[in-house]
Amino acid sequence: MKVIFLTFNKYIELVLMAVYTIQCFSVFRYSDEKDRNGIYIRQDVGMALIYFLSFLQLYLQMMDINVIRFYIITQLLFLCVILLFRLLYPKANKLLVNNMCMLISIGFTILVRLNFQKAKKQFVVVLISFVLAFVIPLILKTFNRLRRFYPLFAFTGIAALSAVLFFSSAINGSKLNIKIGGVSFQASEFVKIIFVFAIAGILTCVRSNKRILISCIVAGLHVLLLVASKDLGSAVIFYIVYIVMLFIATGRMRYFWGGLMGAGLFSVVGYFMFSHVRVRVEAFMDPLGTIDNSGYQIAQSLFAIGTGGFTGMGLYMGVPNRIPVVEADFIFAAISEEFGVLFGICMVLICVSCFVMFMNIAMRFNDMFYKLVAVGLAVTYGFQVFLTIGGVTKFIPLTGVTLPLVSYGSNSIMVSLIMFSVIQGLYVSVKSMNDEDNKKKAKD
Repeated sequence: MKVIFLTFNKYIELVLMAVYTIQCFSVFRYSDEKDRNGIYIRQDVGMALIYFLSFLQLYLQMMDINVIRFYIITQLLFLCVILLFRLLYPKANKLLVNNMCMLISIGFTILVRLNFQKAKKQFVVVLISFVLAFVIPLILKTFNRLRRFYPLFAFTGIAALSAVLFFSSAINGSKLNIKIGGVSFQASEFVKIIFVFAIAGILTCVRSNKRILISCIVAGLHVLLLVASKDLGSAVIFYIVYIVMLFIATGRMRYFWGGLMGAGLFSVVGYFMFSHVRVRVEAFMDPLGTIDNSGYQIAQSLFAIGTGGFTGMGLYMGVPNRIPVVEADFIFAAISEEFGVLFGICMVLICVSCFVMFMNIAMRFNDMFYKLVAVGLAVTYGFQVFLTIGGVTKFIPLTGVTLPLVSYGSNSIMVSLIMFSVIQGLYVSVKSMNDEDNKKKAKD
C-alpha cells in the first residue's frame, strides 16, 4: 500500500499544482474581488491537499513524529493567515495572500526534506514576518505622507550599505552581513525596500529637472557601495529597478535603453575587475568541463533537474543534497528533482502571476509616488526570481540570490513578506480611494 501511494502521489500533486496555477491566471478574467471568490476557494483547497499529501509522504519516508507536528503547526498558521487577512483587510488581494502561503508551503516542504533543523528556524522567521505583514498595511493606510521622508530613506540606505562595507567581515570574498546586538543582518535585503521608497520620493517630490540627476546620484551610490562590497547580485537588482522606475516616471525610452546598454558595459567591466565573476562565467560557459571546481554546483543542479524529468523522482527519493548550498541558492533544482520539472514550471508561473498582479495594482494608481513604489517592488521581486531560476538552470551565470519565499534564509523571507504586505497596503489604499470616489459620484 505504501509503495502504491508513493508511486501515484507525485502525479496527484502535479495535477493539483497545475489546477492551482491555472486558477492564478483565471483571476485576471474578473476585475471585482467578489467574482473571484470561487477561484480563491479552489486554490485554498488545492493548496491544503498538496501540503497534506507532501507531508504524508515525508512522514512515511522519515517515520518521524516531529514531521506530523511541524505539518499541523504550519498548516494552522497558513489557515490563520488566510482568514485573518480576510477579516482584518477585506479589500486585500486574496491572490497574493494565497500565492504567498503556497510558495512558503513549498519552501517548508522541501526544507523539511533537506534539513529539518533549518525548516524549524525558517518557521520562526516566517511567524515573526507574518506579524509584520499584518501591521504594515495599517501603517501605510495611517501614514500617507511617506513621500516626504525620501531624504531619510536615501540616507538610511546609503548608511546601512556603508556600514556593511566598512565594518563587516568578508565571507567567500563578499561583504554581506552586519551584526547588531549579536544578530546578523544582510543589509542589502532590507535596503531594497528603502531604496524603492527613496527613488519614488525623489522622482515625485523634487519638482525641478534636477530630480533625474539627484535620483541618479542616490541610485549610483547604492550600486557602487554594493559593488565595493562585492555583493554583485544585489547591485544588479538595484540597478535594474532604478532604470525601470526612471522610465515609468519620465516615459522616456532613451533612459531605458541607455540603462540596458550601461548594464552590458558594467557587466564587461565587472568580468575583468572581479575574479569570482570570471569563475562564475567560466562555470556558466562549461559546467561539465569545470565540474571538479567552479562548475560543480551548476553541474550537479543540471543533473538533479535532468534526473527528476517532467514528473520527478518523488519526495525524499532523489539526492538533492549533492548540491552545495541547496537550501538557499539551488532550492529550485531540489524541487525539480523530486517534484518534477512540470511542478517547477508551475511554481515559476505562480511567481509570474504575483509579478503580474503587482504591476496590475501599480497601474491602478493615479498618484505617481505609489505607482512607482508598486512598480519598484514588482521589479525587485520579479527580477530576483529571474536571476535565481536563470542561474540554477544555466540560462544566465549564477548571481547568488535566493528564490523569494521559498529558499532558506531569514533575511530573504522576511523582506519578501514585507514586500508582499507593502503591496497589500497599497492595494487596500487604492481600493478605498476608488470606493470613496464612487460614493461621491453616486451622491452627485
